Amino acid sequence: MKVACTVWLGAKGVKASDLSRFLLKEEQTAAYSVEIWKRFRKWGGIPTGITQNIKDLLSSREIENIFENSDFIYMLNQASGDRQILAKQLNISPTQLSYVTNSNEGEGLLFYGNVIIPFVDRFPKNSLYKIMTTRLEETSEAG
Repeated sequence: MKVACTVWLGAKGVKASDLSRFLLKEEQTAAYSVEIWKRFRKWGGIPTGITQNIKDLLSSREIENIFENSDFIYMLNQASGDRQILAKQLNISPTQLSYVTNSNEGEGLLFYGNVIIPFVDRFPKNSLYKIMTTRLEETSEAG
């Protein structure tokens, strides 16, 4: 996924989350993405994907394999329906889920294997923030 997403990094207004959604929307590109994911892992690579809504990623059984074969998940604030899916899939407790319920910027959960860690990360806005933010009005292109 990251290899495919790199092509779009310079495109104005296109974010990696949008590209992942497009790649997974059609059956043919979804199947190809799953195959790439599996091969990269087999070759020792670290495939990386991003989605705004986990419901998009889990819309088909084939794509669900990507999620089930992911060792590391970085979660920020989640919509109610997505929180329910994540709680069930990852066995997240109600207390842990509170870290992705109406959370502030930079707050969430890290999921690594069977370990779930809450975090708060206040990233300085006068640093790499402008190339990392998903808020278009705060990007370096908008400034």
